[in-house]
Amino acid sequence: MSTTPVTGEPKGTAGPRPGHRHRPRWRTLRAIKGASFAAPFFLGFLFVFVVPVGYAAYESLFSERSSGLGIGGQERVFVGLDNFTRGLSDGAFWASMARVLAFACVQIPVMLGLALVMALLIDTLATRTAHRFRLAFLIPYMIPGVVAALMWMYLYSPRLGPLTDAFDVLGVHVDFYASEMLWGSMGNLLTWHGLGYNMLIIYGALLAVPRELFDAARVDGASELRIALTVKVPFVRGALVLTGMLSIIGMLQIFNEPLLFRQVAPETVTKNYTPILMIYNQAFDANDYHYAAALSILLALVVGAVSFAFYKLTNRPQA
Repeated sequence: MSTTPVTGEPKGTAGPRPGHRHRPRWRTLRAIKGASFAAPFFLGFLFVFVVPVGYAAYESLFSERSSGLGIGGQERVFVGLDNFTRGLSDGAFWASMARVLAFACVQIPVMLGLALVMALLIDTLATRTAHRFRLAFLIPYMIPGVVAALMWMYLYSPRLGPLTDAFDVLGVHVDFYASEMLWGSMGNLLTWHGLGYNMLIIYGALLAVPRELFDAARVDGASELRIALTVKVPFVRGALVLTGMLSIIGMLQIFNEPLLFRQVAPETVTKNYTPILMIYNQAFDANDYHYAAALSILLALVVGAVSFAFYKLTNRPQA
């Protein structure tokens, strides 16, 4: 006796229905909807980042040279990678890069250390009180960088600012614009401006830590300091890596502060004091846009390499 297996479908319905293959599936529709939400970001990223970088790379392949005996004006000539070769052998450019990196090795750990301490202290407060302190510490970051630099330059002024008079009362003469104090003056400004932003990121990571871990540690007799060092700090390691990488990227591109401090200390803050300041002067003072474009590409490569190395060294999985 033969039996026919039951498939659950009537005869003649095997295979896709007419027109079924032309209808997008629900997953495709969901992907299209998701892409539509991300489209404004990608368009902004394209026109604000990709296109300018591509244009800079294109301009770096040319140069302006005098035609004939120099009486025919300037002509645009293709030089290939000559501008990059010049940049790689430019001692002033790499000296400015080393100067900024050395400053970053001091300023960034100090700023992130203070931000971590502030976040740990705020985390011990009640929720309502913590919100008030969090907003107060974030106010300096809301001030535009140029405005913050001008404000601190007034405070540093030996004729108008109050800081010099305050130190004189203590019997200490401080010249905030002296060559040996200039990096400290800028470091204090940058720390004051970025402290609240980094603290907020670290504090947000602390809020994600399960409170039960702290209660269990207290039951075991751990002090608040030990809880902070052995429980809280390991959980915010990712936030510290993120803030450190963002700080490195921003520090290598420091521009506003040296440009403004150059007005009061031109003998110290030279045209080649920082990489961005050198690129700015090559473009707008020396009118060598093509060489400035090549230096911009080299700076972008250095920023990417340093950020990648920092991420690889600090974002290792814990044992």
